[in-house]
Amino acid sequence: MPRCFIRSVAALAGVWSLCAWAGTGSSTFQATATVVSACTVSGSLLNFGSAIDALSAAVPVDASSTLAVQCTNTTPYAVSLSAGVNAGGGTNFASRTMKNGSHSMAYQLYTDASRATVWGDGTASSSQVTGTGSGSSQTLTIYGRIPSLTGAVPGTYSDTVTVTISY
Repeated sequence: MPRCFIRSVAALAGVWSLCAWAGTGSSTFQATATVVSACTVSGSLLNFGSAIDALSAAVPVDASSTLAVQCTNTTPYAVSLSAGVNAGGGTNFASRTMKNGSHSMAYQLYTDASRATVWGDGTASSSQVTGTGSGSSQTLTIYGRIPSLTGAVPGTYSDTVTVTISY
């Protein structure tokens, strides 16, 4: 507690007090925050069409879809796609297949619009898509292709592909 010496002086404007402290001390402290790397990814439907006429449609049938990737600023990432649940193996990218009951239709997913690089997990002649996070959502495009409709049986074909982001 401070020792105060009070002196009162009568003046025209009022009364003044004068306090004196006996001593001072100081210390320091730190403020910290740890930001960790984080990423999220979400996909949307890749729809090759809902009324494809297998007799007259031009082939190949191409379509595209997008993934939304959001990573903390400066975080490097790699996005992989599985071969799909109908491919017969986790890295069997050459056999991506959509099914309609017991009927199959081959298709493929690519990293580029020219459909030259198969998008997979970096194994079995496939590639991942890599990037660096900005803190904002980044859009990656998936390019799909059905190479042939020969022998296609009418119905709805589908496959489920898993998207994995590594960071």
